[in-house]
Amino acid sequence: MTQPEDIIDEGAEHKTWKGKLWGVVKVILIILVTGGLLYWVFSKVPFAKIKYRLVHADRAWLAAAIACYVGSMLFSSWRLLSYFKSIGLRLDWRFNLRLYFLGLCYNVLLPGGIGGDGYKIYLLHKRYNLPTKKVFWAILFDRLSGFWAIGAIVVGLVILIPSFPYHLGWPLGIVSVGSVIYYFVARKFFKEYTHNFLQAHLKAIGVQSMQLLTIVCLLLAQDFNGKFAPYLLSFLFSSLAAIIPFSLGGGGIRDALFLTLARQFNLAEDMAVYLSFGFYLISIIVALFGVYYVLVPKRLDAGLKKGEEPKMENHPIEE
Repeated sequence: MTQPEDIIDEGAEHKTWKGKLWGVVKVILIILVTGGLLYWVFSKVPFAKIKYRLVHADRAWLAAAIACYVGSMLFSSWRLLSYFKSIGLRLDWRFNLRLYFLGLCYNVLLPGGIGGDGYKIYLLHKRYNLPTKKVFWAILFDRLSGFWAIGAIVVGLVILIPSFPYHLGWPLGIVSVGSVIYYFVARKFFKEYTHNFLQAHLKAIGVQSMQLLTIVCLLLAQDFNGKFAPYLLSFLFSSLAAIIPFSLGGGGIRDALFLTLARQFNLAEDMAVYLSFGFYLISIIVALFGVYYVLVPKRLDAGLKKGEEPKMENHPIEE
């Protein structure tokens, strides 16, 4: 098994001085953006209010929120496995899950560096001589399925908001037409990555549904008895912004947008920031599960018997 530090060192050897400089600048920018946005958010909503909500939240519902988030990561790992199968890469589900959590940890520990996706691309290329481009596209389509799932669920939530200013036919039509175009473009130009298209996108719905349940649990931890839909809709929109790779795990960006949307929907601002910041803390806690595999990378293959090792098929297999 390749050691993580070897991967980082090897990658550094091939970087030009400009690449190394940009790597340092990018990390500094990420820290500044995250810190600046959090500073702005807490200048609008005092951190003391958020701390009070977190400290006095119902512990059982907080535990349920963490469990739901872990569930979303299990779905997410399972979804990625579908795309790996599409390109003929047969990974044991245990190895894939461990690699996924290791990637989550890298996203927290190495902002702007190799990152979780970069680690997976490098490792799978190194082990199976698989073209990095192939793994990259598999991971990219995995992310695109997440975008699609958010859009589909947003339309469902819009129906529950009576003050929505447009006819429901507009969002339904946009998502429907967009989905058809998305599928046929993928089928036409990236056919290899669509062998498990339907099941991967159903798993994407599972990922976002579990994350919405995480927000519901955080709300219930505050003895909430209002309307869930506006908070859930705001969370989904903020999740889209959090994908921008210029913050630490989406921190700051999600909070700033959630706060902005809270004002548009006339939501309690401290509740909105509590939800976004609470979700951010949970994501960090769960990502740190991967520290074990950073410290003991050989455990990625633990428990795999002969014949269960990850392998590369000669041709993609349709299911």
